[in-house]
Amino acid sequence: MNPIVQITAPGAPEPENSNFTNCLQVGNQLFLSGMIASDASADAYAQSVSCLGKIQALVEAAGGSMNDVVKITVFLTDIAHRSDFSRARAEFFPGRKPCSTMVGITALAQPGLVVEIEAIAIINL
Repeated sequence: MNPIVQITAPGAPEPENSNFTNCLQVGNQLFLSGMIASDASADAYAQSVSCLGKIQALVEAAGGSMNDVVKITVFLTDIAHRSDFSRARAEFFPGRKPCSTMVGITALAQPGLVVEIEAIAIINL
């Protein structure tokens, strides 16, 4: 049986006073909580880059790369931000693209946030 291991990375600090973690590894699988931008005042593109950068930091801390990401779920407060997110995604996934779901929502946990991204990765595919 595979133990559950918490993965941490300086580029994706754990949320303070929360009852969840950013990333858990079970065997060669990584499960990442929804990542939010470090700066809620940034535009949709910059927030997307921030979220994807945190995902990259955690996946790399587990010994993988963005090529190991097999699924992302994107939550946007305004579906009009789709093109901004898509531009950021293309920068982080220039080769094989992960499966992806995009969901339009009315709000995120912090005012000003417009995007949240969760991910699943399988290390060493």
